[in-house]
Amino acid sequence: MDWLSSLQHLNWLAILLAFVSSMVIGFVWYMPAVLGRRWMEAIGKTEEDLKKIDGGAGIWVPMMVAAALTSIVLAVLIGKLGVQGSLAAGFFALVIAVVFRVGGHVIHNGFAGRPSAVTLIDSGHDIVAMTVAGSIIGALQ
Repeated sequence: MDWLSSLQHLNWLAILLAFVSSMVIGFVWYMPAVLGRRWMEAIGKTEEDLKKIDGGAGIWVPMMVAAALTSIVLAVLIGKLGVQGSLAAGFFALVIAVVFRVGGHVIHNGFAGRPSAVTLIDSGHDIVAMTVAGSIIGALQ
């Protein structure tokens, strides 16, 4: 697997910054004052409902692992495909987000019968977070 050998040549600072940016974007995006209240209404939950969810690390660790892996895979793809610069890498990440993340939300939320607001809010988050992550990676190549 040739792509695995490229892991040693990655800019791990860029990956760390891309990961942190996705965490910050998610934190702000889902704040009640931003889109969190609308998202909670769309999924039929209140802040109190969400505070009662048991899980702790069982919720946060997989989410953080997924965000870290997204940043790593973006860096591998950007490097292997020779995408150069912040703007080009951001646009590349945006396309990847639309095809894979938004597509997944549309399919799964559609079949689950979830309101379109859930799909729009979650998809918007993924587009912004991945575009920013790609831009950071591209800028620091």
